[in-house]
Amino acid sequence: MNRHIAIYPGSFDPFTHGHMDIALRGLEIFDTVVIAVSNNSEKKSLFSAAERVGMLMKLTADNPRLQVEKFDGLLVNYVVAKKARVILRGLRAVTDFEFEFQLAQMNHTVCEQVETLFMMTSPKFAYLSSSIVKEVGRLGGDISKFVPPLVKEELMKKFTKS
Repeated sequence: MNRHIAIYPGSFDPFTHGHMDIALRGLEIFDTVVIAVSNNSEKKSLFSAAERVGMLMKLTADNPRLQVEKFDGLLVNYVVAKKARVILRGLRAVTDFEFEFQLAQMNHTVCEQVETLFMMTSPKFAYLSSSIVKEVGRLGGDISKFVPPLVKEELMKKFTKS
């Protein structure tokens, strides 16, 4: 297991400034952060996994220490396959903690060598969620403070098709 790699999993539908904050701060601790885009067929996503990966590859192209991949299946299996040891998760508020704690405990029970590191989001992003961004954008609000310009552009394309 490589202690220099952290896996930062999520649906990232869409990827927000809060997500980027966690990924970049993760690089202060780890040599490499793999942004692992989940392909959860149970979840109704606005963007396909391929679209999310494509956007993220463009957003991270200037930072070789940030890698982007899609994964399917059990997260701990992916972590082990990447020869990593740490799952990096962002927490916005106490409301996130209970669910994230359950996931971390389950992951550790399934694979004891995999640990979860919780990182508190920066206060300026504590209110931000992908769901809120989609709702504000869908209703015509300005989302430029919440997402990178590329993501805003892709969101607006989706909303004008609806």
